[in-house]
Amino acid sequence: MTRPDNDPAFVRGIDPAPVRSIDPAFVRGMTTRRGALRLLGASAAAFALSACGIPGQGGRGKVNQAQIDAFWKGKGGKGSINWANWPGYMEDDRATIKAFTKETGIQVAYKEVIQEAAEWFGKIQAPLAANQSIGFDLMVVTSGIQTTKLIELGYLAPLDHTRLTRFAKHAGRKFQNPPYDPGNAFTIPYVSGVTGIAYNTKYVKEEITSVAQLFDPKYRGRVGMMSDSQELGNFAMFALGIDPEKSTPKDWENAARKLRDQRDQKIVRKYYEQNYIDAVTKGDVWLTMAWSGDVYSLASDDVKFVVPREGGTIWTDLMMIPKTAANPVDALTLMDWLYDPRRNATLTEYINFVTPVPEAKKFIAADAAAAKGDDKADLERLSSSPLVFPSDADLAKLRTYRVLTQQEETQYQKIFLPIVQGS
Repeated sequence: MTRPDNDPAFVRGIDPAPVRSIDPAFVRGMTTRRGALRLLGASAAAFALSACGIPGQGGRGKVNQAQIDAFWKGKGGKGSINWANWPGYMEDDRATIKAFTKETGIQVAYKEVIQEAAEWFGKIQAPLAANQSIGFDLMVVTSGIQTTKLIELGYLAPLDHTRLTRFAKHAGRKFQNPPYDPGNAFTIPYVSGVTGIAYNTKYVKEEITSVAQLFDPKYRGRVGMMSDSQELGNFAMFALGIDPEKSTPKDWENAARKLRDQRDQKIVRKYYEQNYIDAVTKGDVWLTMAWSGDVYSLASDDVKFVVPREGGTIWTDLMMIPKTAANPVDALTLMDWLYDPRRNATLTEYINFVTPVPEAKKFIAADAAAAKGDDKADLERLSSSPLVFPSDADLAKLRTYRVLTQQEETQYQKIFLPIVQGS
């Protein structure tokens, strides 16, 4: 494919073409975007350490009304948006984008350019630090270390919530005022997912309800754990009754000790990045840490997903506006438009992840009632699935990741990285 030399993203070294070897349907089912929080290996560790010296204008993400007013003063819509997103997060025919353009007149140039959050941050950091355009007005980045950096370094536009009335009205309570972005000052959710436990009922004859069962010696060699250090750390803390969001370095040490004991007893068969779903389906592992989207896409009667009673992790892919965006008003208009429950339902019917708009459920159910054949069955399953619409009880058990300062991040990694590395 020939890249146009006048494409602003290409000019600045951000390739606007998606990676062709990745099938969006596969990505949608296997949550490749979860690489956003994969913090293992030399390159990721090096990135974490080198990022400590990145210049910025942030003040720990604090923003006041005067700063919000100053950013938005005099800005108006220009009728276009450049949007950077992950593969598999929009219909192949771009139906949602076409509907938005038809209703508002705003044109959207949609590019599937984000494959991994640390890599994306590396591409946009230099121009944002220099107050230069990155060629995009809207981008979707996963909650976690990179989002924290974007906020703290002052790289994001503060959101004008007077123009986000649909978000205020329709966003679920779990998706408002998150610890990583109090008051949704810079971000609002696009979609979410849950980290819990998947187990194969052909091999596990008891009901799995507790994180403790991942540490039970009777499942020696049949347990899968994630290699992602934040995911791994969270579940060990759940097992110890610790809320990860409020955890301390002492808690991390205790959690690491429990994980080392689990490893040394050979309870863990393998630390997985993503291929755990194949392992639990075949019975190589009988129970494993898992992402809700993977289990939903698997559609197996044998593999069940549960949020354990001690807690599970909720991660969110977030919409945000770079501070140098050329069309921030149009981007904000789109962000708010997506929180209309009818519009969100249509998009959720394609993505199949947890939606931040609970009211979308009734529109999906209505679509199911009007559909026929396989479409009807698929929509009925979607509208009733706790993997897309978690119960209030499950939502109450979910926690995000600990918000780490740059110094804390280095300490956290030194504690948890060696577990998977065998040291």
